[in-house]
Amino acid sequence: MASRINRRAFVQRSLASAAGLLSSRRLFAQGAPAIVQAEGSLPALPQGVAAGAAGPDRFVVWSRCDRPARMIVEYATTDQFNDVRRIQGPASLESTDFTARTVLRDLPRGQRIFYRVLFQDLVDLRRVSAPAPGSFVTAPAAAADRDLTLVWSADTVGQGWGINPEWGGLRLYDSMRQVEPDFFIHLGDTIYADQPVLSEVKLDDGKIWKNLVTEAKSKAAETLDEFRGAYQYNLMDEHMRRFNSEVGQVVLWDDHEVHDNWYPTRDLTKDPKYTTVKSMPLLAARARQAFLEYNPVPANADDAERIYRTVGFGPAVEVFALDLRSYRSANSENRQATLAGDSALAGSAQLEWLKTSLAGSQATWKVIASDLPIGVVVPDGQYFEAFANGEDAGASGRELEIANLLKFIKDRRIANVVWITADIHYCAAHYYHPTRAKFTDFEPFWEFVAGPLNAGTFGPNKMDATFGPEVKFTGIPPGMKPNRPPSDGFQFFGQMRIDRRTKALTVSLHELSGRKIYSQELEARS
Repeated sequence: MASRINRRAFVQRSLASAAGLLSSRRLFAQGAPAIVQAEGSLPALPQGVAAGAAGPDRFVVWSRCDRPARMIVEYATTDQFNDVRRIQGPASLESTDFTARTVLRDLPRGQRIFYRVLFQDLVDLRRVSAPAPGSFVTAPAAAADRDLTLVWSADTVGQGWGINPEWGGLRLYDSMRQVEPDFFIHLGDTIYADQPVLSEVKLDDGKIWKNLVTEAKSKAAETLDEFRGAYQYNLMDEHMRRFNSEVGQVVLWDDHEVHDNWYPTRDLTKDPKYTTVKSMPLLAARARQAFLEYNPVPANADDAERIYRTVGFGPAVEVFALDLRSYRSANSENRQATLAGDSALAGSAQLEWLKTSLAGSQATWKVIASDLPIGVVVPDGQYFEAFANGEDAGASGRELEIANLLKFIKDRRIANVVWITADIHYCAAHYYHPTRAKFTDFEPFWEFVAGPLNAGTFGPNKMDATFGPEVKFTGIPPGMKPNRPPSDGFQFFGQMRIDRRTKALTVSLHELSGRKIYSQELEARS
């Protein structure tokens, strides 16, 4: 794995050589003679670049141009591009808001891949953008090759806490970047489409939190362009763009990409924030399109709109990324006696996919990446938003999906399953054990919670006793006033590190500066 010095040198070298590359743009102009162009007339990449992990040797490179243009990706195994390869990608057009993705396949394993993205103007082929550099790490071929590190968090620009340049912007992204992870898992609430950002927010001590503001973030998103504008807003932050350019990602969604606590049949008729769209299915369809346009998510051959997927990263770890939004029933009292359509959260098809995928996994560690926690009670008015229903009895309602899955894992003797989750806007470590549980037919397991990235801090929430959770750690003080601003410091990410020799997994929780505040080592079982 290349050192951070190499990565920094790569970025500096790429930017420094941009002028030289401009003179060679005739390579992309189908033989047209090179001419000098005014920089303002050239295509630009205002949101930078990003790469999404799609497998141990396959990544999706993403970017957005400011006009109709052809995406071109050059990549190499050195930051000097001595062995450069070039792929002509798709056109960035109005239909995708000028975003584009190119898949890099059959990449060398255990290697940092350096890439640069250019766009060729489709109106004037002589005009080619300056290169936007990026890099990511592919999975090692053997578990013993090196240690593996991944980080996770969630909740970006929530509760009106936007990009505040005076405070330093989205600072947690830089703290995660300093870890030099192999990849990052964003567990949802990648945007807060339903929550506007105001220019100023008064803090408890009388000081003023000052946000950058845009037209798209001045109201709840209803149109497709407003959803797109929420993603563009977040990408105004330099820490996020730099992080995206250096770390491969696995991105999920949760509720705020659409609407707080949404489900397909939720009624919007009495919500004053929505003046032109009162249909939740229409709102969700626009939100899904924007989510898929603005994140480096690999397309699914069977279902172009499917978000849940597995991402194998070599023999040490496989990630099972869930979608607990698209297939859920309406929020309710969550006390149904049978597992059926009205008690669905993951849904029957996704649950069967997860069971089959876990049973077939050859990875030492199976990481279930869930946008919602298991035993944490998440209320939605008088109803419940997640699995737990607050009733300390046997499994019922949506808990039946978890009970079914946990029993399957036990019966099939699937070892080393760990849950990571978010949504509740604080960090915690939960250990579930059947000796404390009301439903007992499962093996003990851990669930680790992290977030927010840049949003209000809440909690801690009540725990449901159905699966016997023990709260081993909570990263916030009891009785804390809700919706603490990022400047209070209660912003968190999680880290998982797999030892190449022992295969042990060390999970740690970190606060805003990157300081470790909790750690738990888990021994790998055969």
